Amino acid sequence: MGKNWSITLEHGEYEEDMELLVKDAINAVEQTKKGYYVNVVTPAVFDHPESYLTEALILYFGSSIQINYIDQCGCGGHVLRVWKKESSI
Repeated sequence: MGKNWSITLEHGEYEEDMELLVKDAINAVEQTKKGYYVNVVTPAVFDHPESYLTEALILYFGSSIQINYIDQCGCGGHVLRVWKKESSI
């Protein structure tokens, strides 16, 4: 996507399948064009996304991304912002 956007992975099957959540989060980052970000909203049931998603994204994308934890939603989910860097050094 050539714009900033969000993907909600906090309800339904995502609350029961961490592997699917990580797979679809990686897919969302892949779809995001360089210079833009995707907000990945994760379910409360898996707790803070740094404990499972941040590491998976860094392992997959390396230094081509920057990750910032934004906040916990009122519904309990978490928002992780993943920027696709214009260029990596």
